Amino acid sequence: MPHVCFVLHPRFQMLAYVLASESLRIGNKRAGHSLFTWETRSALSAPVEASNGRSVAPDIRGWGASTPPDLVLVIAGYDPLAVVPSGLAAFLHRADRGGAILGGIDTGVAVLASCGLLGSRSVVLHHEAEPEFRETWPEIDVIDAIYALDDRRLSAAGGTATGDAMLAWMARTRSPAFADEVAQDLVHGSMRPAAQSQRPQDTTDPILQAMRSLMLAHLEAPLPVEEIAMRLGQSPRQLRSRCSAALGQTPSPYYLRLRLDHARALLKGTRMSVTEIALATGFGSHAGFSRTFRQATGLTPRAFRTRAQPGTQGR
Repeated sequence: MPHVCFVLHPRFQMLAYVLASESLRIGNKRAGHSLFTWETRSALSAPVEASNGRSVAPDIRGWGASTPPDLVLVIAGYDPLAVVPSGLAAFLHRADRGGAILGGIDTGVAVLASCGLLGSRSVVLHHEAEPEFRETWPEIDVIDAIYALDDRRLSAAGGTATGDAMLAWMARTRSPAFADEVAQDLVHGSMRPAAQSQRPQDTTDPILQAMRSLMLAHLEAPLPVEEIAMRLGQSPRQLRSRCSAALGQTPSPYYLRLRLDHARALLKGTRMSVTEIALATGFGSHAGFSRTFRQATGLTPRAFRTRAQPGTQGR
């Protein structure tokens, strides 16, 4: 009888929690008996408020032993490390040693990373949270997908992707046919593949998708377009022509757009200084970054940050 433990952090995604717990309930209904059991804990060891303002009371307070979990799902939202209970890391490590799959939903992945529980695995989290996570844990590979599930870790972007992640876990725990039946009962439709992108792609051209991935992997130290073309098996002229036809601009301005998009995300979602953000997005100086940013947005980086008012809304 697989047992799931939910760990809720302040301003967690209520939708993610409801989808995950409802998937288990509907699974039991479909099976005709208690196939899954679950418990809820909170980082506060007290009722915890979700991003929508509603509170959930934990079933168990503190981090003492209970039914050994098969899956632990840490669900968090903005500022996931604002509350770091002293017993949580020990609880997660104990579950890991017991063979449980450890999961992070949305920024719950940051909690696992802070406890040293991700290693070199590839992870998924909400795209709004990616920039700060990449800066804090550059050694951890963040992939553009809706969820990722390997033998011992699960991560998901949150929202409706949580349902897909739970269905994938059920398919492994029970069977793909059973997971499909639960999806039908949820009126979820077919379970989406893990690798589906969180956001629409600029193009379906695989060469240009690979170009974008290369650029995103080298924002701090931008690659010359000639090297990008060589890595893609294209001549610089071929790549420029392909890019212009599909994206309406050549690789260099497209690369700059990606760097500035990353800068906006860092200004909105982190406390990094403007100089640190300039260096993280491949600009050699504060002045050069500020000039380019203002030309593109009409605002200085500081003015943009002031207007953005980060963290006022839950995802």
